[in-house]
Amino acid sequence: MSIPFLAPLRACAAVAVAAIATPFTALADYPERPVTLLVPAAPGGTTDLSARLIAQPLGEALGQSVVVENKPGASGAIASQAVAKAKPDGYTLLLQYSGYNAITPHVQPPQGWDPIKDFAPVANILSAPQVIVVRPSLPVNSLKELVEYAKANPDKLNYASSGNGALQHVATELLKQMAGIQIQHIPYKGTGPALTDLLGGAVDMTVTTPPPLIPHIKAGKLRALAVTGPNRLDSLPDVPTAAEAGYPDLLVSSWFAMYAPAGTPQAVVDKLAGTIEGIMKTDAFKAKAAEQGAEAEFMGPAKLGQYTQQEYDRWGKVVKAADIKAN
Repeated sequence: MSIPFLAPLRACAAVAVAAIATPFTALADYPERPVTLLVPAAPGGTTDLSARLIAQPLGEALGQSVVVENKPGASGAIASQAVAKAKPDGYTLLLQYSGYNAITPHVQPPQGWDPIKDFAPVANILSAPQVIVVRPSLPVNSLKELVEYAKANPDKLNYASSGNGALQHVATELLKQMAGIQIQHIPYKGTGPALTDLLGGAVDMTVTTPPPLIPHIKAGKLRALAVTGPNRLDSLPDVPTAAEAGYPDLLVSSWFAMYAPAGTPQAVVDKLAGTIEGIMKTDAFKAKAAEQGAEAEFMGPAKLGQYTQQEYDRWGKVVKAADIKAN
């Protein structure tokens, strides 16, 4: 016997069950096809290496290929905009370099994407501190002595960076603000040319990631004064941290993190993050990260979201105080 007034109740119950089941079904089935991981840089750099370091084991763990696709150009805007506008289903992801999320937007406001609002944080993959180095003929042997020399010789020192608004540029401006010193900025088109002139003695110092510097430091062609990470580097055990040198707030690291488009189901984000965390705990992954002069530093969605906002706000203040403008 059918009771007419029960039909609507059954319909409502069916909708409710479907609404509850859908996220779990999506989680169980995801991914059902290959995932694309966009990289806002050309092959060979640390951003690209970070993507490829995680893509293969992540694909193996998920049972679907994770395909790295390089979309360099426009200071990260091409890849960032593509992911920001992609369907939020977990099949288009971004392996972002911190400078493009936290610094570039303050120097050159992004068009068509927002570094905070348009992305769902998934996981931080690698973090790489910077090393402050000087030409060996400069009469300083520590960060303290560099600051003293700069104060005694205002505007006579200069520093190289890979370009206007690059992390090397902004990090050195932060040091200048903290120490109350004046050092002239000389921008180059990339780290390679900047390093070449530093090795040739044409410029006095730079701040950049360890890999391109370590061979020259060990050969005596550059003198390392401090590491801007929380710990000393195993590859440079005699080089103190900036905190040990008297500047505890001079914490500067490049970080490389995965993001999904805003609106991606939390179940998908959590599955990606949990899988990545398991991979990053392995000795093999940690060893490969160390080979790049970086550290496997996992942050889950919530922590990465907070950190992204903190870094965005922090570097915005430095850029404003230094009056850094786009070329």
